[in-house]
Amino acid sequence: MNTSNELTFEQEFKLIVYKQKINKLSHRQARRYLTILLSQMLLKDNVIKYCIRSAGF
Repeated sequence: MNTSNELTFEQEFKLIVYKQKINKLSHRQARRYLTILLSQMLLKDNVIKYCIRSAGF
């Protein structure tokens, strides 16, 4: 089985905590939070790409 695509127990716990917090948000707050989260994910992708290019891969 390929375990590289599975969440660790710690990640699963964090996911549950985030789900509980998100369920308490209003629709407007959830949309804003999602926008911020997506922006952070795109920035993270850029950092990873930069690191890979800098390493010569």
